[in-house]
Amino acid sequence: MTSVDLNWRAEEACMSAWPSPRQMLLSGWLLRAAGGSTRRTNSVNPLRDGPRDPAAILAAAEATYAALDQAALFRVPSIAAEMDGPLAVGGYTAEGETLTLFNDLSAWPQTQGTATRLTAETDGDWLQARAALSPADTADSAVFETMVRTIMLPRVFAATHHEGLVVALAYGVLHDGLAVVEAVVTDARWRQRGFGRQTVGAVLNWAVTAGAGAACLQVVADNPAALALYRSLGFTTELYRYHYRRKSLPL
Repeated sequence: MTSVDLNWRAEEACMSAWPSPRQMLLSGWLLRAAGGSTRRTNSVNPLRDGPRDPAAILAAAEATYAALDQAALFRVPSIAAEMDGPLAVGGYTAEGETLTLFNDLSAWPQTQGTATRLTAETDGDWLQARAALSPADTADSAVFETMVRTIMLPRVFAATHHEGLVVALAYGVLHDGLAVVEAVVTDARWRQRGFGRQTVGAVLNWAVTAGAGAACLQVVADNPAALALYRSLGFTTELYRYHYRRKSLPL
């Protein structure tokens, strides 16, 4: 498998692991509009064999988002960097940068703390804990719940308990032998205690047992604590990055 193939395999896996319940194809692009503030599920995305110049669809994308009272937003992976120039010319400003990291699980040691509970489906307790631990407001929590319930692939939801409390959460999805780790969060009162590492480790244990040969995840570039955690778990290879370009709604 070439690096290009691996990059697009990871891109597709990550999109499947964080699906948008509202999306459409637009002349070879995938327009996602889930609502809420999460950019991944409210942006136009390139497809593996699709076009790279978005100029032809700008008007249609802007009209679609305007009808939803959303700003037009394009997600620009470095594996489709040709998008950047036409968007800049079209008045789209750049924001945010995220890394896609890769972990070869062939030597994963299969260790897990007994306080991490794994379930195949979300339940009210997991979702309630996630809403409490994340900075999302009520509307974003509702969008997140709808999103995770639309995942069609094998998945696991992990919750680590300490002193009767849920202190860390994550979930994993298996796509074509590649595991994706998502939604990692640790209670601020219990950080630097190894609970995040234990939770992600439990997801990776599940992934290996389920047949994954490797794993990937996406993390914002300016989060040194998260980067340190993931690298300590073997996510040491950067596949590609992405950023967004946004066009503000007219006043």
